[in-house]
Amino acid sequence: MKKGVSFLLQRQSRDGGWRSEHCASFANGTALTPLVLLALQQALGRGEASPELHDAIRRGLQFLAGFRTAEGGIAEPEDGFDYPVYTASLTLRVLCHESAQPWASWRAAWANYLLERQLTEKLGWNLSDKPYGGWGYCRVVPRKPAPGQFAPPLVESNLSATVFALDALAAADALEEAVKRKAAVFIRRCQNEDGGFHFIYDDPVRNKAGVANWEPLRFHSYGSATADGLRALMLCQLAEDKARIRSAADWLARHFAVHTHPGRYLATQEPQRNAVYYYYLASLAPCAVCPELSREWDSWRIEIAQALAGAQQSDGHWSNPLSLVREDDPVIATAFAVLVLTHCLR
Repeated sequence: MKKGVSFLLQRQSRDGGWRSEHCASFANGTALTPLVLLALQQALGRGEASPELHDAIRRGLQFLAGFRTAEGGIAEPEDGFDYPVYTASLTLRVLCHESAQPWASWRAAWANYLLERQLTEKLGWNLSDKPYGGWGYCRVVPRKPAPGQFAPPLVESNLSATVFALDALAAADALEEAVKRKAAVFIRRCQNEDGGFHFIYDDPVRNKAGVANWEPLRFHSYGSATADGLRALMLCQLAEDKARIRSAADWLARHFAVHTHPGRYLATQEPQRNAVYYYYLASLAPCAVCPELSREWDSWRIEIAQALAGAQQSDGHWSNPLSLVREDDPVIATAFAVLVLTHCLR
């Protein structure tokens, strides 16, 4: 982990942000900076406490503070954030850390930013609408289009954005019962009969493992989505979801793999199986708090740490040969790997 942290410190820009040299949508630092900061903050309590690390975190927080208005609001770029929910969720998580105490008053603005983007009645969505209750990738507030109107791009909810939002709101103590109950509607719709999860409804492309059945349309379960789904259910903490939590945990236990991303992939999808490998591990690691997985995690964390140690490059970075979800960027993959290792060391 120490070498991974050192690599991330070396990649910090002069203005305190972290930028991608591989992906244009991560080039301005708004989404990548809070991801790296979160990894460094978590490393801070796991044996990493150098003056250089403290300074990098301080400078990173100052970079994010550049998006704070004089009134304590959020100054979005003119064309919005590239990944609004990821940016807001990760920034809120970062602001909840003790190292961000000088900016603690800014948490409410980011929490409200997320709450305003949940697809619920206030934006015209109804319980019968498939995206109801979740969050997605839309660059603008995702209002339901009127009949005959075009929907803005990426207006639909997905499981990844949803768990990021829930995780951040919970960390900020801003996850109210009504928000959880509405989110649970979408989360349940993403769970399959085998206990596993898929990423999104009606999308044969973005559901990484592929179509399980066309009539009715169903998708194969896979690791990253199932870890996201389990975490989302646990964050909602609804008594009626206990059986769903058990079945999701059981799916992860039955399909655990340390060197590959698990799931029943179609042959056409198989070449991209490991494209979300580091994301999968980063979502699986927080599942250690699930009572149904606590015993498995005792052995998993050793296997995962050993696998990551073997995959680390000589300069401290990790990267994925597959570029589908940007893990070929060493800053992204390394941030995920460091986050995973902070859980393995607990």
